[in-house]
Amino acid sequence: MRVNILVVDDQASMRLTLKGILAKRGYEVYVAEDGLKALEEIKKRDYGLVIMDIKMPGLNGVDAYIKIKEINPKVPVIMMTAFALEDEIRRAIHEGAYAVLYKPFDMERILEVIGECIENKTLILLVDDSVEDRASYKVILERKGYKVMETQSGEECIKSIKERKFQVILLDLQLPGINGLETLKQIKTVRPDLPVIMVTGHSQTEMMENAMKSGSFAYLSKPVDITKLMEVISQTLDISNPSGGGKTGA
Repeated sequence: MRVNILVVDDQASMRLTLKGILAKRGYEVYVAEDGLKALEEIKKRDYGLVIMDIKMPGLNGVDAYIKIKEINPKVPVIMMTAFALEDEIRRAIHEGAYAVLYKPFDMERILEVIGECIENKTLILLVDDSVEDRASYKVILERKGYKVMETQSGEECIKSIKERKFQVILLDLQLPGINGLETLKQIKTVRPDLPVIMVTGHSQTEMMENAMKSGSFAYLSKPVDITKLMEVISQTLDISNPSGGGKTGA
């Protein structure tokens, strides 16, 4: 069955461009020029995805998304913006938007994000300055059916969580720039509900205790026991989705 996608943007050129590209990829694409028209469209058919601009006349994208959820709570939404609307972007992610993409964007990038969203896999962010450790975790987690993204610093981590709706973060304590503990505190400011698993290769009991006090879900020592890691990830997802409706890996 073809996936129905609704593209909402007040710029006709953007609507037509996205419609053409997505239709060529096999999606059934419908368009709306503003938030109110989007609400009318969402009532007409079962959509698998909405791609919507944030800054629009009348009802903006985030407010439209909130109303869309009242009509169809399960439909995923990817937001777009050409502006640095930090408060609205933060609100979009808080309300549950799958991702925020910045214009002008690479079309291959948006197709990748759309594919991930429709696959509906749990999205995990790895934050570690060790290339080897990130590669090792990524291979293992992807084999278990998770979707994995990686960053190598706290600064990159904070930027990433403002743009994507991760379900779990695996965060190294020792990072260049802002360390893991400070990164954790900033994560909790942006996404208080986001589970963070701390990882360390050093014996730093006091820092790990501080991490737990700052909201870390758990901490693991390197070399990480993979069975234990899988158990902890499963626990975070169970707690984040107590109704049992959360996504899992394989």
